[in-house]
Amino acid sequence: MPVPVIRHATPDDEDGLGRLDRRTWSTTHAVSPAPCRPYEPFFSHRSGPRDHLVAELDGRLVGYIRLGFPTELASNAHVRQIRGLAVAEEARGSGVGRALLRAAVEETRRQGARRITLRVLGHNTPARKLYESEGFVVEGVQPEEFHLDGAYVDDVFMGRFL
Repeated sequence: MPVPVIRHATPDDEDGLGRLDRRTWSTTHAVSPAPCRPYEPFFSHRSGPRDHLVAELDGRLVGYIRLGFPTELASNAHVRQIRGLAVAEEARGSGVGRALLRAAVEETRRQGARRITLRVLGHNTPARKLYESEGFVVEGVQPEEFHLDGAYVDDVFMGRFL
């Protein structure tokens, strides 16, 4: 099985990341409405290429992880937050998500962060298992925070020290 190559995103990745984001959209992990035309740019003033690590298998873009700050407060600058993780359907189960998560942890350490956090929907069992296997623990739950596909879904906060 090929090993994913993880690298920082570049502006040239925008179209590929946008396509990947649209192909992987699901209420299993997304609370925003399904993307529709005209599509918004993937990169924004809030999260540009510098905030993304991408995964490639055999030269094909198959995943990304988006990092950011949980708030704009200086007193919270020691914490980074995973603000998105997507893996192409055909690459799931091949270690891409785990490689991206580990690279994100290393990147946040390199940046001098002390903690890394994320939010995951309660019904997203595969993602929760991955995060737990990489040392993330549940730090809080907002019960029935979202209403998706006719069901109320918990918002689960997870984190770990670096």
